[in-house]
Amino acid sequence: MKNIILILFVILFNSCIQKVEKQLSAQKIVDRSIEVSGGKLYSEQQVSFFFRGKKYISDINQGKKILKRITFTDSIEIKDVKRHNSFERFFNDSLIHIPDTISSRYSNSVNSVHYFSRLPYGLNDPAVKKELLGEIKIKDKDYYKVKVTFSKDDGGDDFDDIYIYWFNKETFSPDYLAYEFHVNGGGIRFREAFNERYIQNIRFVDYNNLKPKNTKVSIFKIDSLFENGELELLSKIKLDSIKVVPIN
Repeated sequence: MKNIILILFVILFNSCIQKVEKQLSAQKIVDRSIEVSGGKLYSEQQVSFFFRGKKYISDINQGKKILKRITFTDSIEIKDVKRHNSFERFFNDSLIHIPDTISSRYSNSVNSVHYFSRLPYGLNDPAVKKELLGEIKIKDKDYYKVKVTFSKDDGGDDFDDIYIYWFNKETFSPDYLAYEFHVNGGGIRFREAFNERYIQNIRFVDYNNLKPKNTKVSIFKIDSLFENGELELLSKIKLDSIKVVPIN
């Protein structure tokens, strides 16, 4: 009898150990998501696309990331160029001076579009802090729910924003994301990815961009609101004419 009890105890103990070993950390989930979405290719390819009539280009020069936005008018080509600690605006290749407050706004705008287009790649930037909130089911699929915040140093002007990502437990793709922002009165947005496609082995998606019908809600409950149809569609975010070219 004692031997039977001992065997059952060993089986139960090993089962508990296996469950602990299978539980992934937020960092490992993000690492896996980046790997299946393109991995190191993000830093080896020049990516360009059109978004709402403007052309966006992400490039690498001597290991440094350069983000561009080009606006076309009848007579002027406006080129915005963001590097790590600088922003420049050109009118037909002529550099123009703009006040720091406006420069910061333009820089954030350029960075935001590129950031969302490259997800989940940016989730391993130095300023990013990640926390696994648990596991949840959305539309009958299982997801890891991960909270992302930013350190004040290198976190940008919006370092106090909160993001949540839902990573598919089977594919590790970030099928949903939400963020709470504080500029322009603040608010919460929820994005549902669709039209997933791989171009030169890099993942791209479009989004349904939604917001809560009731503004006094917690971002941590936004997934249940989505499931219950309590979000309304604001816009569709689509990337057009995507091109991926190896960097020489």
